[in-house]
Amino acid sequence: MRRQTHYMSPKLAVEPMPEKNGFGVVAKEPIAVGETVVVWGGRIFDRAAVAQMNDRERIYVLQVEEDLFLAADGPVEAAEYVNHSCHPNVGVHGQMALVALRDIAPGEEICFDYAMSESNEFTEFPCACGAENCRGQVSGSDWRRPELQRRYAGHFSPYLQRKIDAMVQRTDVPGPRRRTARTAVR
Repeated sequence: MRRQTHYMSPKLAVEPMPEKNGFGVVAKEPIAVGETVVVWGGRIFDRAAVAQMNDRERIYVLQVEEDLFLAADGPVEAAEYVNHSCHPNVGVHGQMALVALRDIAPGEEICFDYAMSESNEFTEFPCACGAENCRGQVSGSDWRRPELQRRYAGHFSPYLQRKIDAMVQRTDVPGPRRRTARTAVR
């Protein structure tokens, strides 16, 4: 018996999604806001190892720190079929879990925005999620967008939240004061 490395709520199921060239995860029962739906596990790889992976392998890699990535230790598991959406219904909790951002009805696809976890050069593709607010392109720098930082506050990976906090701190620090007529010492 193969050891499972991921958790997927029994309220979810994998379904074929030919329009997405593969599969997706769909709610089979109602899911309440805040409910944990997925927890990923596996092996940790560094950036150099991920760079050596082929595109198909990289699809199932999750960035968990600046230069560290989580990938399944074996065949693809059901929890790895959670797709991207620019209008997600689940968000990152901690380094490896997804929680419902709102109540989710049966039949809805479970999706998260990769901007919540990725800041790497491997995450770049044209987006066709169909959301009204679709960005059209997903990249590893999307987390830098102020509107996404506001929208997903509290649902970024810890390493990304540290980067966001550092950015905010840098912009909050006043620069050197320029001397004007009012501030000049007389």
